[in-house]
Amino acid sequence: MAAAPSYTEDDIKSLDWREHIRLRPGMYIGKLGDGSSAEDGIYILLKEAVDNSVDEFVMGHGKEITIDIDDEGRVEVRDFGRGIPLGKLMDCAAKINTGAKYDSEAFKKSVGLNGVGIKAVNALSEFFEIQAWREGKTKAIEFSKGEVVDEMAKPKADKGEPGTRLAFDVDRSVFPKRTKFREPFVAKMCRYYSYLNPGLSLIFNGKRYRSKNGLLDLLKEEMDEEPLYAPIHLTGKDIEVSFSHSAGGGEDYYSFVNGQNTHQGGTHLAAFREALVKVLRDFYKKNYDPSDIRAGITGAIAVRIEEPVFESQTKTKLGSTAIAPEGETIRTFIANFLKEQLDNYLHKNSATAEAIQKRILAAEHERKELSGVKKLARDRARQVKVHNKKLRDCRVHYNTKKKRAEETTVFLTEGDSASGSITKCRDVETQAVFSLRGKPLNTFGLSKKIVYQNEEFALLQAALGIEIDIESLRFNRVVIATDADVDGMHIRLLLLTFFLQFFPELIREGHLFILQTPLFRVRNKKKTIYCYDDEEREAAMKELGRNPEITRFKGLGEISPDEFKFMIGPEMRLDPVQMEEGKGLKEMLTFYMGKNTPDRQGYIIDNLRDDVDSAEV
Repeated sequence: MAAAPSYTEDDIKSLDWREHIRLRPGMYIGKLGDGSSAEDGIYILLKEAVDNSVDEFVMGHGKEITIDIDDEGRVEVRDFGRGIPLGKLMDCAAKINTGAKYDSEAFKKSVGLNGVGIKAVNALSEFFEIQAWREGKTKAIEFSKGEVVDEMAKPKADKGEPGTRLAFDVDRSVFPKRTKFREPFVAKMCRYYSYLNPGLSLIFNGKRYRSKNGLLDLLKEEMDEEPLYAPIHLTGKDIEVSFSHSAGGGEDYYSFVNGQNTHQGGTHLAAFREALVKVLRDFYKKNYDPSDIRAGITGAIAVRIEEPVFESQTKTKLGSTAIAPEGETIRTFIANFLKEQLDNYLHKNSATAEAIQKRILAAEHERKELSGVKKLARDRARQVKVHNKKLRDCRVHYNTKKKRAEETTVFLTEGDSASGSITKCRDVETQAVFSLRGKPLNTFGLSKKIVYQNEEFALLQAALGIEIDIESLRFNRVVIATDADVDGMHIRLLLLTFFLQFFPELIREGHLFILQTPLFRVRNKKKTIYCYDDEEREAAMKELGRNPEITRFKGLGEISPDEFKFMIGPEMRLDPVQMEEGKGLKEMLTFYMGKNTPDRQGYIIDNLRDDVDSAEV
């Protein structure tokens, strides 16, 4: 038997703040993505830089924040608040747990992290500069990966407006080399900041974002369909809510704590949903089903509390139950607010009260009509789970919360050839394959009843575990893996239409992806490189030298299992399907998937481009 390894004082290591952040960046900023997902860590870094400026506005200093991101990815954030005290500039940038937010009187219910956020930006940046202006003087310090590169020996006279400037380039030895900020994600971040801070202007690359009416503006812009009544907007001390119903199904919520978008919800959102049901039941004196009351609702809630407890460093889900200074639970605080404010509103606005009740009754009628179809779906699902010929299942599932549950993935493929290649090389523990039979049904404009009765979608819903809702989703990642040709793109559109209409939560919660597959294989006798676009192909040809062999893949069925193993392994490239909220969604689906073929044909003809590569002619 081998001797146990020694355990001595030499084995105990103490990392400084810089080393710890760089060694364990996920603890501070979540996942190290390339910027193609709104959840990637680079947006957390940007948010930490902006949060401190927002806190200045909340405290009554500075009404404008400029955010500039150039083509190379360098970020610059400038506010016009009081400016960091010049003598403490180094501590704020490079001394962990240093900040002004420990005293609740100074920064009550602040947005940014307590003494950690800016240090994380500093440590994870190849270039980081912090500069402050106060009382006619300025001072700046430049860092690289948390280490000082250049520092002004002492403050110098400067007539710049008081405030603070942060500039940084993320360190691409930590992040993927292709990392870049996507403008739509940054623009959305700026819009949300403006909704939560009426009167604050954020100027991102020259475009101004400003809101007068807070969450009411958010709701008006983000609702997918026309509201059935003017959105209700209620405000109180440390709380703001707004909501309305539409004819569509499902529930859609935007929740915030101290300016943080808690897109995973938490105790405040659960309390809002619960209180809404109770107030409406009491108002109508009817014991309506909660699902009927909330069917078709779009709502937003923002609360400000002292010392919130989030379930992760990235603050996407609220876990705390107390609210200071009254000591009430969040549940009680929100329930009391809605009981008084919403009840009063409905008594004063009878037309709105009537519209809400009409929507509830319509949802009740639809639910009862669908109950028989759903029973059929459940019965069919029980049978399918025993022998779903379309599904090559894996051993671990997302809804079991077992080890590696977060890795679970199902690939939706077209035909048996592609599914065969993936099946042979997949990880049987966490990767499953569902084979589609040709082109699925175009579900645009169809009712849930018809879709539930469609065999292929019934099998797909059973495979995913979403026959009733997505609470029992069996795979964390649902990946559409179709050919990059016209037929493959059409199948992709049909699947996206299905998910957008009937399971939008799958997209909102970040479970739906598109698999990127290489267009070219470039190789010589020593090395093989897979290329996903012409630019990568050119780079590979240059790297491999004279006369490499180039193969153009026309479909997934042409890719061998050995090659597919690389494409669905740790280096797998996935494009997240993201739903930019707004009234354009319904119009977009109508245009692309509706019965307006001549309009589409005209659009295609008008927008065709001739992109012939002269080198290949």
